[in-house]
Order: sequence, then C-alpha cells, then structure tokens
Amino acid sequence: MHYFQDTGFLILYCMSYMLYLPADSSFVLAFLCSLIVSCVCFFWESSLIHLGLGILFLSASLFSLPFFCFFPVLSYIFLRERRTLPLVGLGLLFFYHILYSVDETLLPLWLGLSGFLLAVLLQSHTGQYERLNRMYQKSQDDSRENHLLLTEKNKILLEKQDYEIYTATLRERNRIAREIHDNVGHILSRSILLLGAARALNQQEELHPVLDNLGTSLDSAMDSIRSSVHDLHDDSIDLEETVKSLVAGFTFCPAVLHYDMTHTVPREVKYCFINIIKEALSNVIKHSNAEKVRITLQEHPALYQLCVEDNGTLTAPDSRRRDSAPEGIGLANMRDRIMALNGTIQFTTDFGFRIFITIPKECMRDEACDHR
Repeated sequence: MHYFQDTGFLILYCMSYMLYLPADSSFVLAFLCSLIVSCVCFFWESSLIHLGLGILFLSASLFSLPFFCFFPVLSYIFLRERRTLPLVGLGLLFFYHILYSVDETLLPLWLGLSGFLLAVLLQSHTGQYERLNRMYQKSQDDSRENHLLLTEKNKILLEKQDYEIYTATLRERNRIAREIHDNVGHILSRSILLLGAARALNQQEELHPVLDNLGTSLDSAMDSIRSSVHDLHDDSIDLEETVKSLVAGFTFCPAVLHYDMTHTVPREVKYCFINIIKEALSNVIKHSNAEKVRITLQEHPALYQLCVEDNGTLTAPDSRRRDSAPEGIGLANMRDRIMALNGTIQFTTDFGFRIFITIPKECMRDEACDHR
C-alpha cells in the first residue's frame, strides 16, 4: 500500500498551505476532492476516468487557488501513470498562479516546487520498489515452478528406478530357477537313476535299507527342488508384460489395454487373470465378430478388478445366443477360478460381451497367512 502512504503524505504536506491561505470551505472542498481523486485512481482502473478527473481538477485549479494547492497529489498520480501532457498542464498552471498570485515572501512558489520534487521522489522510490517486488514475485513463481517440475521429474525417475529394480529382480529369479533346474535338477535325476541301477545290481540284503533311505532322501530333495523352481518361476511372472504380450499377439481385431496395478499382485491373482484373458481372447476369435476389444486391469484399495469387453456378437451358425445359452466349459472354468479366490464374476451381453471380475484383497491376505 505504498500508493496510499505516498498520496497521504503529499496531502498532509499540501495542508501546509494553510500557512498562506485561510482554512475556509473552499480549502476543505479542495482537500476532499484531492482525497477522492487519489482513491478513485487507485480502485477504478480506467485510464479515461483518471484523465477526466485530472482535467476537472486542473480546471478547478484555474479558478480556485485552494485546488491548486493540492497539485502535488495530481503530479504523483500522473507520474505514476506516466502521463506527460497532464504534467505539462500542471507546470503551466503552476507558473500561471505564481505570476498572478505572487507576494513578497514567495511562499506558494517554494511550497509548490518542494511539493512537486517530493512527488517525483516518492514516485521514483515507489516505482523502484514495485519493480523489485514484481521481480521478486516472478523469481518466486519461477522457483516454485522449477521445484514442481523437479519434484515431478524425481517422481518419474523413482518410479522408473523401482520398475527397473522390479524387472531386474524378476530376471534374477528366472535365472536362478533356470540354473537350479539345469544343474541341480539334472544332478539329482542322474543320482536317482544311478541309485536305481545300484538297487538292481545289489546282492547284499544289509544294503537294502541304506539304499531305500538314500532313495527317499533323493526323492525328497527332487520334490523340494521342483517346488522351489516352480515358486521362483511363478513369482517372476510380470503380469503387465504378460498381458501386453497377449494383447500384442491378438490380431483378430484391435485390442486396447488399460493397466493400473502395482507390482505386488499375488501369484494366484496373476495366473487367474492371465488364464481368463487368454480364454476371453480365444472366445472372441471363435465366437464373435467383434471389431474392438478392451481389457482393463485396475487395483483398488480393497480389491483387484478385471474387465474384458468386446462389441461383437456370435457368428457361428450352429451357436446359440450368449445371453440364452448355458455356460460353456471356458466360462465355467473362469467362474471356478474366481470362486476359488472368493471373488465375483459377471457375464453381460449388452452391446457385446462383457466379463467383469473383482477379487477382494482381504481374502488374499487371509490365504497368505494360512499358507504361512
């Protein structure tokens, strides 16, 4: 609010003309008019209104000396708005009053010159402050914008880093499973075959229990190796990449995938969704004349969701309509898979065929705890 500080100070300065003029009603009217003009020029952003008020005030100053006493206020306003012509008018008005109203002390002359110089000084100081303030606000805005951009870039980099770590972990699990299968599995298989040959050639009764125990141990080790390899392979399945490969390999009609799930999807849900998507795409090829397929996988705070929908109808001449036909083996298998995970599945035939599946997360956590 430097504007009101400056104009208020100038108005107080102009009140010093009371040393030269009587404080009558015309002086009070000039004071009120200068106050009104300064307020209107701040709150009403119209250059024509400002210019009109300035001309009216200058016109009044020609006929009334008290109005002329407050010309430093107008000088400040015109300097602020960079209006050259009104300033020239103020200068001519100043010299007009000096020529026709001069006295022995020349008090109006000195007060007027000092008031004008004070207005110039105040406007220069305020203008510099406002420029610096605009530069500061611009720098603040630029800094805030750069901070937001850097935050967004850091978020993207962190997400990319997490995904790279996740894919590297999956690749490492695949490698370990492959190494176990190719090396340890083959060694155990050869050991089991050699043990079978030893049993066939053994003629000593006392070695039979030893060979039997050894066979049991090797069979248990082989089962453990197979279970570990399967677990590593199952955990290394990337649901997003697998579904994308299924969509990329589907050439019957255009397929659109919308994937919005985290990397921590349970293994049972991964295999369930993958198998259902395979079956759904196969059904589109076999039983539909669809022109577009849309697959949506979404993860919500309390559930996993899968939706496969197409805009086609049955085309096989010996097929019945899907909305009246009983469930086939493929749809029945889908229902069984979802029920095993305590989920729900819905089949609808409005404007095409639609499979909508939800699997609650709470049930998956309960099953994980039961397994542990």
